[in-house]
Amino acid sequence: MEILLLYQYFIVSVLVILLGNFLINNHLFRDTTRYTLPSYIKINPPLVSILIPARNEGQNIRRCLRSLARQDYPNFEIIVLDDSSSDNTASTVTEFSLKDTRIKLIKGKPLESGWLGKSFACQQLSEAANGDYLLFTDADTLHFKNSVSSALSSLLVNKLDAISVFARQITVTLHERMMVPFANYFLLTFFPFILVEKTKNPLFCTAIGQFMLFKRSVYNKIGGHESVKKEILEDIHISKQVKKYGYKFMIFDGKNNFYCRMYRNLREVINGYSKVLAAVFDYNIFLQSIVTVLVFLVYLVPFLALPAGIFIFHLPHIIIDLIILQIIIIFVLKIIQTIRFKNRFIDVLLFPVSVIYLLLISVISIIQSKSTSGVYWKGRNYDVRDEKELKLLKDSFK
Repeated sequence: MEILLLYQYFIVSVLVILLGNFLINNHLFRDTTRYTLPSYIKINPPLVSILIPARNEGQNIRRCLRSLARQDYPNFEIIVLDDSSSDNTASTVTEFSLKDTRIKLIKGKPLESGWLGKSFACQQLSEAANGDYLLFTDADTLHFKNSVSSALSSLLVNKLDAISVFARQITVTLHERMMVPFANYFLLTFFPFILVEKTKNPLFCTAIGQFMLFKRSVYNKIGGHESVKKEILEDIHISKQVKKYGYKFMIFDGKNNFYCRMYRNLREVINGYSKVLAAVFDYNIFLQSIVTVLVFLVYLVPFLALPAGIFIFHLPHIIIDLIILQIIIIFVLKIIQTIRFKNRFIDVLLFPVSVIYLLLISVISIIQSKSTSGVYWKGRNYDVRDEKELKLLKDSFK
């Protein structure tokens, strides 16, 4: 019984530390709309190249381009790369380009050996760009008119060399609601934002490819996307490149700048997160398994232990009280996140269900990353069993 009591104290201590880091991160995760463009930029605005890799994005690219064309920033170009799409992506972009000379379509080259699709597309986009600043964004994003100006303001005012801006994630189906908010939840809970801002260590850096803004000179000096051409999580790795070369990088909250709906059904949720989870742990099954077990112990066991402890094992009051405290802390974290990112309050009560989703998808990702079928994304299957020899197994769009 003493061991069980010590275990409960340990879990409470872990959750208190996570709560403290969460509260600090909420303060440091600044909204881009806090900043305005310096006067010298307003007088002579530099060209910003908005770069969009697109692969079978016919259902998304129209609204993305429409939102970007309405930016309040006065000097920008939009370049879309059609990455071997088999739908109407190219024709839709061409239609826009005929009406707006700021929009240009380029045809992507066949995927070269040693590259992953998105990095290869982004590298080609950077070579076609004319701007002093390079803004990479995804085709499934929807931008407010202040998207570009707020991001550039955040970079310049804070004297940074590159930034990544996190969108407000739109979730509709239950599967999306259970999994998508986990990205912000774990980022704010586990990642030390203060070390991202204050240290030059590349270990303390993260990003999201939905919106990344670089000074062009910095992008070129770090080797562009070619430096991360074999990385599944090219966004995180290129942010580490920024710090590795001694430049300044930070992440920002863009919930008032742009929206994104990443996935639309269970299959997309599984494919997307299984890809991410395996890559986060560098395809190390042992490490991923340990973290999966820890998540189970910290975030799911308290919800199972409370009724079992009361009605089956009749545990002492002190242990029951500690389990209740654990659940309270977990819910406090989730409630704060829900308020900040405007998620549904009903999903706070479904948090244990979302943990089950996460655990199951983690197991799936372990199996997929070590199977001959490989990791699937955007119609391509990649063999990631040996990351140094990353291979394209299949392209479903060919």
